[in-house]
Amino acid sequence: MATSESQKPDNTESTGFVPGEDAGTRWRNWFAILTGKMNEKGLQQYVEARDVRNEEADCKRCEKQRDYLLQFSPIVRFMRDNINQLGGDIHSGNVRCRRCTTRQSGGFDPNYGIQICANQLRNRGHLEDTMAHEMVHAYDHLRFKVDWENNLRHAACTEIRASSLSGECRFMREFITRGQWKFTQQHQECVRRRATLSILNRPGCKDDVHAARIVNEVWESCFADTRPFDEIYR
Repeated sequence: MATSESQKPDNTESTGFVPGEDAGTRWRNWFAILTGKMNEKGLQQYVEARDVRNEEADCKRCEKQRDYLLQFSPIVRFMRDNINQLGGDIHSGNVRCRRCTTRQSGGFDPNYGIQICANQLRNRGHLEDTMAHEMVHAYDHLRFKVDWENNLRHAACTEIRASSLSGECRFMREFITRGQWKFTQQHQECVRRRATLSILNRPGCKDDVHAARIVNEVWESCFADTRPFDEIYR
């Protein structure tokens, strides 16, 4: 039997998100967020729709900032030179700006290169930290022959080094963007937290306890290893 219009389930009311690209619909969604009428699923739908809508602009901005950093950023140029010395080559062709569906700012694949999640970037400084982080992974892959798929200790070590050396755990970044207010051991706690979360998302990791144990096992040697820098850069 046909269902009347009034009897049809309203998915919009269940999540608070209304599909559509016109100004009225976008304002309705924004108002639902402001008033708390959009639930977590609706907010996820809103973010996904926004990222699709802004994909071209986000990627163009990312590519422009990427090219600037490859030419003028001290840490990016330093890492690029050291990767080149190991036989690698980082350039605009293998640092790709894409729209990502996961909440991460970038990733490294030895066969693909570096992927930057253009829709997750706050500003050029965030992109600089992300590029430096992924370039540490590229350096480690060439210098230490990391077993990315089968060795969680290898993965934990390079995550510790990347978070420590890239600048993403410096005090002001933690203080302003992540609301971390601690003054003592702030850098170490940030590095440990980010490395543990990264390991937790890998297929071979059982749970958060397992991830923390793997990070602890390699912590001292990997945190102390600042190559190719003489010390933690920033």
